[in-house]
Amino acid sequence: MLDPIVAFFQRIFAAIGRGIGLVIAWILWPFITAANWYKARSWIIKGPIGIGLVLLFAFYAYFIWQTQVWSGFNPDYINSYNLAQRKQDAGVTTSGGAATTPVTGEVAEPEPKTCVRSAIVDVTADLIDFNVNQNAWISSMLLYKLGLFGLDWEDTPWMDNKAAFQRGVNQTIRRTAVELVDALGRVRGTSGINSDLQRARGNMQFDEETWYFGSDSLLPKTPTPNYYRTAMADLRKFNTALESCEAIFDGRSDNLIEFLDRISNDIGSTSAIIRERSEFHNGGWFDTRADDRFWFAYGQLYGYYGILSAAGADFDAVIKARGIEPLWTESIKQLRSALKIQPAIISNGREDGWIMPTHLATMGFYILRVRSNLVEMRDVLAR
Repeated sequence: MLDPIVAFFQRIFAAIGRGIGLVIAWILWPFITAANWYKARSWIIKGPIGIGLVLLFAFYAYFIWQTQVWSGFNPDYINSYNLAQRKQDAGVTTSGGAATTPVTGEVAEPEPKTCVRSAIVDVTADLIDFNVNQNAWISSMLLYKLGLFGLDWEDTPWMDNKAAFQRGVNQTIRRTAVELVDALGRVRGTSGINSDLQRARGNMQFDEETWYFGSDSLLPKTPTPNYYRTAMADLRKFNTALESCEAIFDGRSDNLIEFLDRISNDIGSTSAIIRERSEFHNGGWFDTRADDRFWFAYGQLYGYYGILSAAGADFDAVIKARGIEPLWTESIKQLRSALKIQPAIISNGREDGWIMPTHLATMGFYILRVRSNLVEMRDVLAR
């Protein structure tokens, strides 16, 4: 009695199996044809082609390794700075001027003057180190630029997540470098722009995708990571000068207001990009561009988590004087909470769906929570 039903399902699954087999055969046909052609050639032809294929396989293996292994990634990286132990704001003089007790016959000399380093600058320089030294800069790697057989990696769900994350972190570095030059690293209206910060800002604005050669010129170029490494060295040079009281860090409340305003605008722009993708492209697990948006936003929050934590140490006196410690602490907690979202596969499902999750909407929610607190703190400081 049940035999017709069993036979029906057998035919269905047999048809599905044949369909899958045909698809796999169609995908493998070019490779099988090439392999048969290769076997029929002499060693004079096989040798160079074989060497080329081995080199290509090695390059792709290296590329895959670099895109999948995230060296130094740690959502709690800010804990290593021990910012809670700092007692003074950035740029404040800590010692110097007092004469040492002379030994008989010696002339007393004043102690060297020292000032507090900027935690913002330290974190920013370390984020550059994380991006281009601890990890390869993916966006300017040759195989990333070539794509998968001509298909842009950003149109695939595989090798572009780390590149998007790095660009998100880089966005926070660029924003911070601009603010250091324009406001934090000088007394506005009464001092010039710091040359080290100026060079760092210029190098960080260099495009993110330059390799040693490009299609627009036959001449060799300086690749992107080298510019960022130079910016990192200039930032550390500034902090060394600040520690020797030869540079300025202006920790006024209006500078903090402007800094918070710029950051809130920056992440507000990212929230708009996420909203557009989430609202108009509900491909679930099959939306190959959703992961780019998600990991860019994640990288941005990863960077701002460290930079805002450092700002809390550099502007500690202003934060306590204006009574925004609870708000500041809550903002840092929310940033850290957002970094707990690390799905293996990014899904851009419908917001009212029940099968596929909507990771983009979740990330957008955290971004708006952080931005809301930043705007509130900015308003309190501006009163």
